[in-house]
Amino acid sequence: MFEVFLSAFITLFVVIDPPGCAPIYAGLTKGATARQARVMAIRATLIAGVILVGFALFGEQLLGALHIELDSFRIAGGLMLFLIALDMVFEKRTQRREERAEKIAATPEVEDVSVFPMAMPMLAGPGAIAAVMLLQNEASGPEGSLVVLGALGAVLAITMAALIAAGPLMRLFGDRVEAVITRLLGVLLAALAAQYVIDGLKGSFGI
Repeated sequence: MFEVFLSAFITLFVVIDPPGCAPIYAGLTKGATARQARVMAIRATLIAGVILVGFALFGEQLLGALHIELDSFRIAGGLMLFLIALDMVFEKRTQRREERAEKIAATPEVEDVSVFPMAMPMLAGPGAIAAVMLLQNEASGPEGSLVVLGALGAVLAITMAALIAAGPLMRLFGDRVEAVITRLLGVLLAALAAQYVIDGLKGSFGI
């Protein structure tokens, strides 16, 4: 079970990317008080958690209703995660997040960023939804499902802490350290995504 937890934790940590979300959140909440920023960080993480747990618990039924086989979803999810990994390695993901943050910051009437863009699409984006559904479907039995949900809870707790401490963290680490971490996590995610595609192809063709 520890291996299942570790695999789920690493996958979700890389996809949700707390180190990458923290500086974006710091920029979005620059004009907010410390209390306002803290409340929005907690709300964003809780909303993202509800969305991801919903897909983890009911994603398989959704696939069944749409007549999508699990192996097809493994391949599609793996490819999606691989594209995210490429963006992380070449720093395009961070660039897109910053552009989105600038657009939100340039709109004076938008004050609460907890739902958009933080909860969705930054935390509970397509990649995170695909990852949590894949992990839940890979888990064996109720115990495996609980382990995956536990890993998700741990990643979201770290994410919440990173968002709350976003300002001090940015001063401590700086842009260069964040870029190195992002690239390393991107390489790791690419390998995990490739494994999902391989498993899906094996299942589809009975290899």
